[in-house]
Amino acid sequence: MRFIKYAFSLCLFTLVAISCAEDDNLDYADKITAPTNVTAAVSVTQDNTGMVTITPLAEGAVSYNVNFGDGSEEVTEITPGNGIEHVYEEGTYEATITAVSLNGLTTIVTQSVVVSFKAPENLVVTIENDAAISKQVNLSAVADFATMYEVYFGESTDETPMALNLEETISYQYAEAGTYTIKVVAKSAAIETTEYSEEFVVTAILQPLEGAPTPIRSEADVLSVFSDSYTDPSPIDYYPNWGQTTTYTQIEVGGDNIIQYGDITYQGIDFSSVPLDASAMEFIHVDVWTANADFDAKMSPISAGPNETAVTLELNQDQWTSFDIPLSTFTDQNPAVDFSNIIQFKFEGVNSGEGTIFIDNLYFYKVPSDVETGIVGTWKVASTAGALGVGPAAGDISWWSCDDACVAERACYYDDTYVFNEDGSFENVLGSETWVEGWQNGSDGCAAPVAPHDGSNAATYVYNADENTITLNGIGAFIGLPKGTNTGEISNPADAPESIVYSATFIDPNTISVVIETGTGSGTFWQFTLVREGVVASPLTGTWQLAQEAGALGVGPSVGDISWWNCDDACVTDRACYYDDAYIFGADGSFKNVLGSETWVESWQNGADGCATPVAPHDGSNPATFTYDNNVLTLNGLGAYIGLPKGTNTGELSNPADAPDFVTYNVSFIDNNTISVSIETGTGSGTFWQFKLERI
Repeated sequence: MRFIKYAFSLCLFTLVAISCAEDDNLDYADKITAPTNVTAAVSVTQDNTGMVTITPLAEGAVSYNVNFGDGSEEVTEITPGNGIEHVYEEGTYEATITAVSLNGLTTIVTQSVVVSFKAPENLVVTIENDAAISKQVNLSAVADFATMYEVYFGESTDETPMALNLEETISYQYAEAGTYTIKVVAKSAAIETTEYSEEFVVTAILQPLEGAPTPIRSEADVLSVFSDSYTDPSPIDYYPNWGQTTTYTQIEVGGDNIIQYGDITYQGIDFSSVPLDASAMEFIHVDVWTANADFDAKMSPISAGPNETAVTLELNQDQWTSFDIPLSTFTDQNPAVDFSNIIQFKFEGVNSGEGTIFIDNLYFYKVPSDVETGIVGTWKVASTAGALGVGPAAGDISWWSCDDACVAERACYYDDTYVFNEDGSFENVLGSETWVEGWQNGSDGCAAPVAPHDGSNAATYVYNADENTITLNGIGAFIGLPKGTNTGEISNPADAPESIVYSATFIDPNTISVVIETGTGSGTFWQFTLVREGVVASPLTGTWQLAQEAGALGVGPSVGDISWWNCDDACVTDRACYYDDAYIFGADGSFKNVLGSETWVESWQNGADGCATPVAPHDGSNPATFTYDNNVLTLNGLGAYIGLPKGTNTGELSNPADAPDFVTYNVSFIDNNTISVSIETGTGSGTFWQFKLERI
């Protein structure tokens, strides 16, 4: 026991002694000095990002603080062996490195950080004249390290540069052709830039790149003067020596011959040895193209005598302008012009000698009066919005219809043809691709036609004009939509029926509306508007009436404002004879007012306002045509009108005898089957008559 007591006392003494010794050893911390040999390794990336890595170095340091010297926040407590990343702008900076020892002593040094960026390298600039737009240049650029470009096109000395982003092309149209200094400045993160300059020759497109629209009229209704589509007189001289300075040549564009009259003062076309009897014709058609701005032409038919009169052709620069001019326009100006004995044409430049014109498809024509309305021929779905659709009733495609974007996407479908041959055979001609749906091959899109809906099987048709039906006989034969059958929509190509019956109604001789109810009583009606091949589809094609609702007829100080007067519900009832008037736009370009036995007649026409017999020339008795382009509708023909006979472009008529030969309206589509039509009665008059029409 005594041994244990002494042993314990000895251990306790030893522990106390050791503890005292350790306390005495803390004195070494007082001998630690501040860090020495303080510096930093600085690494700058070479990719123009400004990324810098600073790694502090020192002897006797346990941590570091770094002030980057660019005004940004200081970073503290960086442990030895580690670096810190920081993004600088281009420039020279004084970074401060603070090294901290174990006892808190510090040493501060400054370290220069030089950040220099690379200017753009390997700059390549591509400049080209636009292939389709006259005096337009397209430019692109590429360079290493570039972030953007500034482009000076050199048309003026004080121009503001255009910005060009990476992987883009910019376009610039010059006022005049010629040689210009084009400069491109490539910029990167560096202050220094890289430049490229080139003397570039800007060219003007001086002739059409595409031919004029192909005529669609039957040769039986045409007397041609110059057109590859018809037979021209022979002999004929397109450059008779009339003492003019105009130059002449014929060019070929896309296989189509075109007359070019250069620097035209005036120029004749002479066929006096084989005069044309155009007395049975109703219009003159001509297509004219010019590259010149603010340049027009005049055209004069000349009969024996000679007797002539001119009309001005208002031209659009760099595009074909088509004209359909009633013969009455010329005889009203000069009754001596005899269309039974036409011997020449004359064209004039306005202003004389200051431009060049290109002419195609100069011919007389008449509107066909007894066109065969049979189904025989080749048809396509019209390439217009709403020509393909589905809805709960015939005439209603509210569930879905193919809009403009859809028409473009399904181009492989809109070139499919449906051929009704004279021998009663029928063909689906789909080409290498058509629109194929998921139930046929697992995806929706353009693809090879899928049997049996590929036209590979023989088929026939029966057209019943009395019942307005088309019956197709043959497995896989269809119109518009392969899946649409009389028993429902098929989900497997193998289920294609042997025959299908469609409803078919002629809108005009070259346009039909085809409808199929997919399953008797299903209430699902797929609908297709088909046009005869060769006929240019217009979104106006069809029969229209004024909407039988209040406000569909009105007048006001601006388009959309009918606050001055409009036809209310009582007025609509009172004028029932007016609201059943039809405005028929044919696929062949013909137009007709169909008014029936009565329409609303105003006092300036016969002395009283009310329902009465239509008054000439606003009675639909004269032939007429229409053109529609960029929301502008022009009716050509004495007495042709929309909505209101008295409304013309020069004012409101007060005498039927003053009816013009043509009237121009502005058209806005509300939907595929509803349009808003307006006319300002006199330019600048501030009087706008407005009509809401619906397709029926």
